[in-house]
Amino acid sequence: MPEQRIATVAPPCAAGRSGLPLLPRTAMLRAETMLGPGDRLRLRLIGDTDRVTGTYVIGDDGMLALPGLDPVVATGTTLERLQERLTVRLRGAGIAAPQLRAPVDLRLIETGGVSILVSGAVFDPGTVRAGDRPTESRVGQKEGAASGDTNPGRSVASALRAAGGIRPDADLGSIGLIRAGTLTVLDLRASMAGAATGDVSLASGDRIVVPSTGCFDAMLVRPSLVTAPGIRVYMSNLSRPASNNASAAIGKDTTSLPYGTRLLQGLVAMNCVGGSAMNAGRRAVLISRNPMTGVSVVIERRIELLVRGADRDAADPYLMPGDAIACYDSRWTNLQEAISLVSNVANTVTPAILLNTAVNK
Repeated sequence: MPEQRIATVAPPCAAGRSGLPLLPRTAMLRAETMLGPGDRLRLRLIGDTDRVTGTYVIGDDGMLALPGLDPVVATGTTLERLQERLTVRLRGAGIAAPQLRAPVDLRLIETGGVSILVSGAVFDPGTVRAGDRPTESRVGQKEGAASGDTNPGRSVASALRAAGGIRPDADLGSIGLIRAGTLTVLDLRASMAGAATGDVSLASGDRIVVPSTGCFDAMLVRPSLVTAPGIRVYMSNLSRPASNNASAAIGKDTTSLPYGTRLLQGLVAMNCVGGSAMNAGRRAVLISRNPMTGVSVVIERRIELLVRGADRDAADPYLMPGDAIACYDSRWTNLQEAISLVSNVANTVTPAILLNTAVNK
């Protein structure tokens, strides 16, 4: 198989090479929590005990339904603005006393998950869910009349991880967040160091666009707040001394590797490195797909050269999600197999010849 070499000198990465949508730009001076479907609210009306006072959930259509009122638009707005709308509606319906300055008290009990469209330089672009939580950990399910909530999963970083994580060509300094027809550019470079600086809370209907720099940045190939913690790699090791994947100890835990694992580390995980001198000349094949172009790539490496070469990093590529690795026997092992086959055939045929000779005498 002809070897497809990797370039040892990478071109410099140019930030923001691929443009963001041409939309009016705005700066989020503070991260306001925007209400969305699934959010739980507690409403208290002064002088009322059971007519409208109670706990409500914003519906999938983004509306909040109260007894005696037409549904009120609740999604895409803040808690304070929704409280003002409800005050006007309740006063207009004669339910809230007009002489009271603030008859309505609206509190956020729990924020639900939101559906976010993520596109650009991520491994699995599309619509993802951000901020969903299991029932047992939801505020208000066991605490009762709790007020206030924080949902760290309802953030830009969480949505990027849900979309498979950013690719090595992502421009982290120019992440686009589209909300209500306006574009906000976020700088999430600090997230690679574990800091949430620049991250914001998401609202229902938000869109995230990740621009591409057009080049591979090795600094982005490691677990972080915006990358996948691990990847799944397909492995096949049918070489000596492993005649099948089970005896090669290849299982679910072996094929799940941390993001940032290189080819040589994957070969060690699949028991394709080491052994006797007869199989020291084994070869490895990496079947991958360029994440930027989608073109499949097949790379062949001699394992012993990777182990002993001082410049191995130039020929030891990073593993990407969905890559496949195969281990091939050395020529000496193949010769040994051929000799063993001839020997087995001879051992089988010789008794038959002797028996036939004895019978014909």
